[in-house]
Amino acid sequence: MNNKLSFSAYLTIGSMLFGLFFGAGNLIFPIHMGQEAGASTYIATLGFILTGVGLPFLGVLAIGFSKSNGLYDLSSRISQKYGLFFTMALYLTIGPFFALPRTATVSFEIGFTPFLSADMLGLGLLAFSLVFFLLSWLLSLNPTNIMVWVGKVLNPLFLVFLAFLIISAFVKPMGAIETLPVHPSYQQNAFFKGFTEGYNTMDALASLAFGIIVVSAIKRFGVTNTTDIAKDVMKSGFISVILMALIYGCLAYIGATSLNVFPLSANGGIALAQVSQHYFGFLGSILLAIIVTIACLKTAIGLITACSDMFHELFPSISYRNFVHGFSIAGLLVANVGLTSIIQISVPVLMFLYPLAITLILLALLSPLFQHKRIVYQCTTIFTLLAAIIEGLKATTDVISKNPIVLSITSYVDGILPFSDINMGWITPALIGLVIGWILSFKQQTLN
Repeated sequence: MNNKLSFSAYLTIGSMLFGLFFGAGNLIFPIHMGQEAGASTYIATLGFILTGVGLPFLGVLAIGFSKSNGLYDLSSRISQKYGLFFTMALYLTIGPFFALPRTATVSFEIGFTPFLSADMLGLGLLAFSLVFFLLSWLLSLNPTNIMVWVGKVLNPLFLVFLAFLIISAFVKPMGAIETLPVHPSYQQNAFFKGFTEGYNTMDALASLAFGIIVVSAIKRFGVTNTTDIAKDVMKSGFISVILMALIYGCLAYIGATSLNVFPLSANGGIALAQVSQHYFGFLGSILLAIIVTIACLKTAIGLITACSDMFHELFPSISYRNFVHGFSIAGLLVANVGLTSIIQISVPVLMFLYPLAITLILLALLSPLFQHKRIVYQCTTIFTLLAAIIEGLKATTDVISKNPIVLSITSYVDGILPFSDINMGWITPALIGLVIGWILSFKQQTLN
């Protein structure tokens, strides 16, 4: 029997999806973007929302509409070896290597660093991350409870606390943004700069992991028809899209207006702390600690659950619970390396993975048009892969990116590929690969 979802079910699933996506990084990046964009905040925010909201929504839809059993099933349409490589690379990126440990370090540095002396920061991070990952581990052991904990408990609490800050900023704004200075990086192509800034949220990558969680949640409500599941994924995802776009816009606006009171900060965490203290004083620091910790905890639960599910699928001889143990411990260890190091290492990885993730999402949605032909997936991905490697090399440390051989290659590519100078050089190769693959698919059909 195929059940129909009630409105309350849509709200619960949509709230869960929003809760999984929206972590502390989603708080700090739009605020910092607003500070740097200044008078160009509105156009930059549109670009940020496209990658921070639009692509994650399409990623969830890609899993639902492709009728695949997850990222490995979807990416294996290119080849099984590529599917294994891409799936492991993506899940390790949003899991123990970068996004998962970042949930602990960001919440500690923003919410608790103001209360500690400099000589206590190392020990404080260790103690905080131990408690943080202990809670995340406990709440991830039973994945069937994720919708209850995230959708009905943690996310509503987070939204209530965040609402206090946003409403205060709009009731008593710190000033106008029309005359604010614009950082050099936003003076030209502010839209595309905002677009690439949205990479930092990692949500488009995470959407390919969280999509199957949404599908599983819908199935638990008794929906079995694949077409109805796809429609319900879209309706539930639309709720999270509205919430995320609204909050990103508010945070970018708050970040921009803060320039009327505070100087440009080194990162969004500092700016968020300053804004919170401006409106609420000492209580603002406590409010911020609550907001950030809840935001990070719910995301950490989703990441551990998603990663453990996928790696158990890839390596069934190892139990889901053992992967939960392993990823929780790995997140704890990497978190104590420090936030700055985590962000620095993650940037080139994101610049490499994002083009591959975006093209896979679009291919999954366009797949019925070319009758799911493997050759289209393969050609598009091969052309994109070459450009993605260049984007990753350009974003690495100076030791690699300024190497004479590497620099000559990347400079040459920047000179011939449209948008390459703004880290979007993969677009043209991806389109060429798509066209070639589509033509070859027609030839195959004719020969058959």
